[in-house]
Amino acid sequence: MNTARIVVLAIALGAGGVAAYLASGADSNKPPPPAPVAQLPTVEVLVAKNDIDLGKTVKAEDLQWQVWPASTASNSFIRKSDRPDAVKELTGAIVRTAMMAGEPIRDQKLVKADGSGFMAAILPSGMRAVSTEIAPETGAGGFILPNDRVDVLLTRHIHNPDPSGGTPDIVLTEVVLRNVRVLAIDQAPKEKDNQNTLIGRTVTLELKPEQDTVLASSRQAGTLSLALRSIADANAVEVVEAARTHRQDVQIVRHGVLSEATAQK
Repeated sequence: MNTARIVVLAIALGAGGVAAYLASGADSNKPPPPAPVAQLPTVEVLVAKNDIDLGKTVKAEDLQWQVWPASTASNSFIRKSDRPDAVKELTGAIVRTAMMAGEPIRDQKLVKADGSGFMAAILPSGMRAVSTEIAPETGAGGFILPNDRVDVLLTRHIHNPDPSGGTPDIVLTEVVLRNVRVLAIDQAPKEKDNQNTLIGRTVTLELKPEQDTVLASSRQAGTLSLALRSIADANAVEVVEAARTHRQDVQIVRHGVLSEATAQK
């Protein structure tokens, strides 16, 4: 073997060794592979596929199963693992509270009508739906809508039978019912699209049994009007004022001055 071949072979071996060294160094400088992402446990819950309005009858196409993080799934949510036939079970139910698309379905927001009408289906147990007429100008300018809370005011005109004494007629206004829920106004159970006001002449209120007698007697005693309450009063306790079914007002005129006395029945 001549000297030239030995030199070429030595250079080739040296280059190979350098390449191998560099390659091994490059491998040692590679970043470690990323740690695997932890998979959160999930459940399938029943949600509204689209907006469902108050009073609407639920159809199968209104509902769908959706994956939900198990840690944030409330116990009130309907889970597929617990109720796989929930879509079929809830088809035909009536919506008591409007729901938005993607909102989890809760049994508390639905009611089975079982052949009853809409109003009977959404009315809570023990409550009554009572209708009464109101003048359009006494409905808070038309801004009262179903599910609003109102006070019912009674206005009475007390005539002075002896105007010669200089005492004019008296107008008295008092609150007879506080914080009652409006179920419908002019038979409209829900706010319609693009309609912000509703001028009503007939309002249907959700009342307790002892309140419907108060409303009936007040309707005969004078003019009824509604005062719209803040939405913050939704959870306030309802109060019955002036139970006039258990008392009788007596008007007394003495020397031209009108006064009132109350006699218990």
